[in-house]
Amino acid sequence: MNAVERYFGLTEHETTARREILAGVTTFLTMAYIVFVNPAILSDAGMDRDAAFVATCIAAAFGSLLMGLLANYPIALAPGMGLNAFFTYTVVAQMGHSWQTALGVVFLSGLIFLALSVLPVREWIVNAIPRALKMAISAGIGMFLAIIALKNAGIIVDSPATLVQLGDLAAPGALLAALGFFAMVAMDRLNIPGAILIAVIGVTVIAMAAGLQSFGGIASAPPSIAPTFLELDLASALELSLISVVFAFLFVDLFDTAGTLIGVAHRAGLLDENGKLPRLRSALLADSLATVAGAAVGTSTTTSYIESAAGIRAGGRTGLTAVVVAILFLCCLFFAPLAGSVPAYATAPALLFVACMMTRGLSEVNWDDVTDYVPAVVTAIAMPLTFSIATGIGIGFITYAAVKLLSGRWSEASPAIVVLAAAFVLKFIFL
Repeated sequence: MNAVERYFGLTEHETTARREILAGVTTFLTMAYIVFVNPAILSDAGMDRDAAFVATCIAAAFGSLLMGLLANYPIALAPGMGLNAFFTYTVVAQMGHSWQTALGVVFLSGLIFLALSVLPVREWIVNAIPRALKMAISAGIGMFLAIIALKNAGIIVDSPATLVQLGDLAAPGALLAALGFFAMVAMDRLNIPGAILIAVIGVTVIAMAAGLQSFGGIASAPPSIAPTFLELDLASALELSLISVVFAFLFVDLFDTAGTLIGVAHRAGLLDENGKLPRLRSALLADSLATVAGAAVGTSTTTSYIESAAGIRAGGRTGLTAVVVAILFLCCLFFAPLAGSVPAYATAPALLFVACMMTRGLSEVNWDDVTDYVPAVVTAIAMPLTFSIATGIGIGFITYAAVKLLSGRWSEASPAIVVLAAAFVLKFIFL
């Protein structure tokens, strides 16, 4: 234990091993829902659900372990919400690419992220994008998730006349999804650890008791990962038409990670006197390596989780917290039967709740400046309405550059913004 204290600097960070372990358990409970939700989403892309479950657990464990050992931060990683939906419902379902190609795209975005993590240009890239667009992208992904959640719950359905319409609210799935969502929000308000996980399992248990869902068991030996392991198609991912998709994965992961790292570190008091995050390169390396490894084993982009703040509230201050999370995700490998028994309407409340949390980003937009809030709103609503994160980002960049330049605010339209906007214009016209 003395070696552990020295490695993680427990005394220096005014914490103890017991407190770090408790913080790790707390963080794990708040984000363990991903082992149910991510395989369900990826299976809609045609991937083997059991293999996707194993890949999810391995990617989360690997990423969290790297963050703990390399960067010594109490921040856990797992396949990101929003990017998994983009993977399945846009790249595969809408654009018509195979899930193997989509994994190749994720792998390439991870390699580029890895290069940016090593090079000093990463701060320039992060700072080049205006805050309004960063917040709008987060909110837009939230709205994108909300559409998927309501669809999975049967609360909204397609309509040839109005595109979407209200579904059958009296259907058992819709009722259980609503019950799970309300319970989830109430438990979170009461600061009950694992509110999302408890609600998902609770809805599943009720569905089984009512005969609406079959019970596949609780624990077993881990399933085979062979159906997804190293199945990524790099050759197809290098097609010219997929450049914007690679960029979308990279862009969202980069800013989501940077925002999560800074936000969580601020709450933990880990920023230096200049408000910067020490060991940022190590943290970004951990995140990018986790994305590369995750794509190799068979899951969408792995990223830092804002739910890590729950563990920090419980006293986590060092990487030992993240290591504990990694161990717990490895333990999850033995609960594949339980994960396979969870119906879509049980995970829908989790998607909707995460969507609500992400949409809060719009509150940080400057609503006194029309050239800020208009591009932000356009970006946010374009994602769910076009059913594409990449398209929403592109429309957002074009709108931001156009309104800034036409209103004479040239200094706020940086060269990076103008170049990216022009690239998206060309993409929409020719690709």
